Amino acid sequence: MIVVLPLCLIGAYLWFVAEVQYASKTGFTVRQEESGSASELLGGLAEFAGAGQQSDSDILYEYIRSQELVERIREDLDIVGHYSQYWPDDPVFALPPDATIEDLVDYWQRIVRISYDQSTGLIELRVIGFDPGFAQNVAQAIVRESQIMINALNDQARTDLMQYAEQDLDRALERLRDARQALTEFRTRTRIVDPTEDVQGQFGVLNNLQQQLAEALIEYDLLSGVADPNDPRLVQIKRRIDVTRDRIAQERETLSSDVVSGAGVDFPTLMAEYESLVVDREFAEETYRAALSAVDIARDNASRQTRYLATYVRPTLAQSSEYPQRVMLFGLAALFLTMIWAILALVYYSIRDRQ
Repeated sequence: MIVVLPLCLIGAYLWFVAEVQYASKTGFTVRQEESGSASELLGGLAEFAGAGQQSDSDILYEYIRSQELVERIREDLDIVGHYSQYWPDDPVFALPPDATIEDLVDYWQRIVRISYDQSTGLIELRVIGFDPGFAQNVAQAIVRESQIMINALNDQARTDLMQYAEQDLDRALERLRDARQALTEFRTRTRIVDPTEDVQGQFGVLNNLQQQLAEALIEYDLLSGVADPNDPRLVQIKRRIDVTRDRIAQERETLSSDVVSGAGVDFPTLMAEYESLVVDREFAEETYRAALSAVDIARDNASRQTRYLATYVRPTLAQSSEYPQRVMLFGLAALFLTMIWAILALVYYSIRDRQ
């Protein structure tokens, strides 16, 4: 009663009631164009826009199982009419004619069987229908809608890529303008175009004075060896040495501590401010050039298809029915019914032995 009778009913239903079904098979994956050096130059932008092949395949896998795809295909194909044509003669494998969209989505998981390999990104579909041509049409519609989905992702990625590249370019241009404006204000305030040139001029004066001091010292040493200490020539050379040393000390004092007219600060502070402004301007120029190159590369990438749907198995047209898999279903039913009978028998004998 528990095993044989249900098995007979199941077998009768599978072989005499259930309608035959045909399967259309297809396989595809999302391929992404290799951008080479462009991706290296774009850096984070390219990575943000590229998203990755595996991520795109994950999105496509969920999209094929979604209600949105079911509704879009239902607009082109009479899914409810085809799968409900054998209702109520085959209530197990047929769809009720009054099925809601939720019922249709649940039934969709039964007739569209997806095999997805995350390591390779390959997606294989097996679409089941009561007619081989209709199953092939459904498979073709899924491939078509998947291509539309990938094109939409591609368009969005290109839009985001251009948008972020142009935003970076605008920020880099604004930064360069601020750096140049700060340098112009510094020159206007101090009335010095390039303080480094003034420093070089003053160092030239110091070098000249030190050279004159060295010559005077040599002349003094040579003359002191042969002339009297009170010789007027020695007194004159000694005075020139003292005056030269005083002038060198004054020039060094001017470089280190004197306030530059119009600037209000000493020369070292002025030089530090100028060098900081120059570094900011050079960095802003480099950033602007990099952002400009990124915009050019982003525009070049946006002009071509960076990701596309590669169909490696086109939807097939079945010549013989594969479903329902009667032998497998009958065997599973026999296995589970036998397990239920065994469990009930063990429970029965256990209770009987305790009594």
